[in-house]
Amino acid sequence: MIKLNIYVILLSLLALSDHSYAQKDSARINSAIPTFMELSNDSLRLKLDLTRGGAIAYISKSDVDRNIVNVHDEGRYIQQSYYGGNIINRQEEGQKKAWSPWSWNPIQVGDCYKNRAEILEYKQEGNTLYVKCIPMLWDMKNKPAEAIMEQWTTLEGNVIKVQNKLSCHRTDTIYGEGKSHNQELPAVYPISALNNLYSYFGDKPFTGEPINKPKVVNLTSGFWGKYKNNMVTESWMAFVDDNLWGMGVYTPISTNFLAGMSRDPGYEAHDRATSYMAPLSKATFNKNTVYEYTYYLIVGDLNDIRKNVYNLNQSIKE
Repeated sequence: MIKLNIYVILLSLLALSDHSYAQKDSARINSAIPTFMELSNDSLRLKLDLTRGGAIAYISKSDVDRNIVNVHDEGRYIQQSYYGGNIINRQEEGQKKAWSPWSWNPIQVGDCYKNRAEILEYKQEGNTLYVKCIPMLWDMKNKPAEAIMEQWTTLEGNVIKVQNKLSCHRTDTIYGEGKSHNQELPAVYPISALNNLYSYFGDKPFTGEPINKPKVVNLTSGFWGKYKNNMVTESWMAFVDDNLWGMGVYTPISTNFLAGMSRDPGYEAHDRATSYMAPLSKATFNKNTVYEYTYYLIVGDLNDIRKNVYNLNQSIKE
């Protein structure tokens, strides 16, 4: 995960009885699992990385082997990431100094020390992939979170529908309860070759008004760009190349976003430079919280991305 003080915006703005058996099962599963699960159709090719919690690790056109997801480190990919409780210093327990103090932060891929999440279950049913994992605490050294993440990923044409679920079963007494944070729904890291940011900030959403092109804030400024006052009223953002082709994310419950770029434009999946966007919504994660939401990734030309968002918005209303 790119080093950032996300709490600038965060401050401003299960219990499972068979948990030990799940850990034994996960060890058995992880010893035999493939690296990837894959879906493809005439439009797209999609891969989930089963060695990294089943996060989305690869998206390309069906006929071109070019990944548009940045996978430079465990904080990238397209993955679940949540924040709960108080921001605390745990350096004596292995919390990395660069990420201290920090809140309870389970993420799907792995921690900042490159320890990876543990797969509990995975399967394919038709054009839907299901994964279940024990996430890692981002800031800590090899500390599995007391939580379960589940993800259902469906590919239809050039649209990827993702249903995410977090089930908390925390027993700690250090983070407290009742603290609300802005959540990344989800954290999306496109390649920095997709360097042009677009969305719609107007007061007439879903009417075909002209699209807005905000400045791409570079992380060297100290933080990502915050799109709160300029509300993302159609609940989507997209990073596209100079030919206006790329990736959009649509989370119907979000009208605030973070977005920006780290380092320089023009780089690919394994490079340090990356684009970033995250739909936001405030939520409180207590010890036994269960949280679910759905988002959509859309790949194509900018106008097609917006057209698909409109169609999805209409189908959700119906």
